[in-house]
Amino acid sequence: MTPIADSDPYFNFLSQTLGTKDIEVINLAGDASARRYFRVVDKKISYVLMCWEPFKDEKAYPFLNVRNHFAKHEVNVPEVIAISKEEGFVLLEDLGDLTLERKFWESQHQEHALDNYKQAIDEIIKIHYACTKDRKPDYFAFKIEFNVDRLLWEMNYAREHLLEKFLNFKFTEDESTLLEKTFTDVCTRLDREPKYIAHRDYHSRNLMLKNGIVRVIDFQDARLGAVQYDLVSLLRDSYVNLNSKMTTTLLDYYLEKRKETGEKPVVREHFDLVYELQSIQRCLKACGSFASFFNTRQDTRYLKYLRPTLQKVRQALLVFPEYRELHDLLADRGLFEMETKFS
Repeated sequence: MTPIADSDPYFNFLSQTLGTKDIEVINLAGDASARRYFRVVDKKISYVLMCWEPFKDEKAYPFLNVRNHFAKHEVNVPEVIAISKEEGFVLLEDLGDLTLERKFWESQHQEHALDNYKQAIDEIIKIHYACTKDRKPDYFAFKIEFNVDRLLWEMNYAREHLLEKFLNFKFTEDESTLLEKTFTDVCTRLDREPKYIAHRDYHSRNLMLKNGIVRVIDFQDARLGAVQYDLVSLLRDSYVNLNSKMTTTLLDYYLEKRKETGEKPVVREHFDLVYELQSIQRCLKACGSFASFFNTRQDTRYLKYLRPTLQKVRQALLVFPEYRELHDLLADRGLFEMETKFS
């Protein structure tokens, strides 16, 4: 942590906003985007500064657009302290460093994290139903959706970065056709499902715990999609290993809370089948991202999550007899048993 200098680009913004030049700043690890984050400490109070591109209107800034929509429906998102449109600065409430992932691993038994996970379900219920019902033309979350093309892009990203570039798999013409046909079928079936606002990255690293309350971050890419997309992100998360009892309890809890919104009851067999279908797509997409981090910038930190996440893909594929040929192709190549020196 170092004192802020007059030459730092955000000096004037922070000193004027906080009314002091006695400020310390520390770099925070960001996501894979161009956004940069800093923790700003003013005496004993801390904030988070997000730096991105300049913007003219909050409605045109994805983070603020989605954040304000969510906040309107009482989703627990960080408070905005101050904004500099001209410089692309947003000063936010500091939610601390305790993620749901860390809480999970610090629990002696994973069931001790159940109440926190139920809170996470409560938040996603607000996003899926209250936020979706409030449809306005300038809300970013309604301007893009998980249709066949976008879902298929994610699966093909996994094919490119995981199967072809990272593992160096070579496919015959018939095998390539099988991949294309199966991927397209998975995405077509998912596209037929009713669409609600999906957070898009609703996993344990994007859920913070502050004063025992779950808070939601990294929501700027929200879009329309099947509710199972977020449920798979949370319950088949690459970063934790929720057992089947926890997963079933939380799926049951989600559907109970869904009833309270006035939505039509689901056919549970179909709902669970779509959950497995989404697991194939979403977990494979996650593996593609992990491999791409290594392929594009030699980042090895995520490679240890490949094998457990691929086991989730295998588990879901085996639910569908019609996808057995793809399962066998990938299993024969050793995909589901793969080891890396970084595991």
